[in-house]
Amino acid sequence: MVTLSGASSATAMANSAGAFTFSGLRNGTYTLTPSRTGYTFNPTSQNVTVSGATVTGVSFTATQQVNPTYSISGTISPAAGGNGATVTLSGAASATTTANSSGAFTFSGLANGTYTLTPSRTGYTFNPASQNVTVNGAAVTGVSFTAIQQVNPTYSISGTISPAAGGNGATVTLSGVTSATTTANSSGNYTFTGLSNGAYAVTPSRTGYTFSPVSQSATVSGANVTGVNFTATAQVGPTFSISGTISPTTGGSGATVTLSGAANAVTTSNNTGVFTFTGLANGAYMVTPSNVGYTFTPVNQSVTVNGANVGAVNFTATALQAHSAALSWTASTSTVSGYNVYRGTVNGGPYTLINTSLVTGVSYTDTAVQSGVTYFYVTTAVDSSGVESLDSNQVTAVIP
Repeated sequence: MVTLSGASSATAMANSAGAFTFSGLRNGTYTLTPSRTGYTFNPTSQNVTVSGATVTGVSFTATQQVNPTYSISGTISPAAGGNGATVTLSGAASATTTANSSGAFTFSGLANGTYTLTPSRTGYTFNPASQNVTVNGAAVTGVSFTAIQQVNPTYSISGTISPAAGGNGATVTLSGVTSATTTANSSGNYTFTGLSNGAYAVTPSRTGYTFSPVSQSATVSGANVTGVNFTATAQVGPTFSISGTISPTTGGSGATVTLSGAANAVTTSNNTGVFTFTGLANGAYMVTPSNVGYTFTPVNQSVTVNGANVGAVNFTATALQAHSAALSWTASTSTVSGYNVYRGTVNGGPYTLINTSLVTGVSYTDTAVQSGVTYFYVTTAVDSSGVESLDSNQVTAVIP
């Protein structure tokens, strides 16, 4: 295509022989500029003056690009969700970019091929989750996504165990608000996803290695937590274990057991109340169990490891008197599908969702409370589209 500008504007397509013509032009100065995808032109453009006669011989040389490149662009809407979102390109090439304040993004310098575009932003999901795009001799535009804000967003905890030789294949255990395990990859990297706000403990383990620190606390509060890193050290000498049982299983199953002294660690007893600490050097240790709603006899035990495993470090769990907090509220004046109940231990929040499904009535009993703790509650209303209201007024419950 050849574009005419100047005294007047027009476009013309060159024929199969490369010839082009603009007719009906007045006297004046014009600029002619050729263009075609995959080609460059010499000269890029030419100035021509018409002065009482037809002008001929305005010639250009077309050179095909050896490796022409193109672009893929699109928009994430609404802008409030797209602004700052990360868009990942994979397939024939890999890249990432960040959508601007209008949610627009562009990848340039791309060869022909098939690509996958995937947006991400903390607190949002996207529709569609990803899109496949094929570049074939032209730029691709209009690759659009819709950002949907999560009502109850989740976050992640991640880190690295180094060196990779010690981190590769290490088991990483998460305890606290949620319990989970994962395995570090060949680079020693690990990630726990889908986590709600709250306090967690992260503990790595691998036969033949010790870790510094032995475990770490991580608090999720409205954002992903990164950089929870450990150093793996290959063990030089023999190591031993401390094990025991917490009975009955109603109090022992899932109990948290803390080890302190010559080394620090945290583990969770299995469904029969059995717990084990491995990879321990000789030395003096203290073993302390805990479980919400239970006291333990003895409260803790001193254990000395001296060239052999130590077993039968046993405890008895006794259930505390059960307490609960009964809540009720006035029904919403709008049509709602139900209500969510949130609880915190600090006046004014933050709060954590405690119901597993929408409460369809106007009352709720919280049975997971501890003696001697003051709790703060708020509720929200949720409509049929999943849209959640602002928090209600806060109420306080003091557990005796």
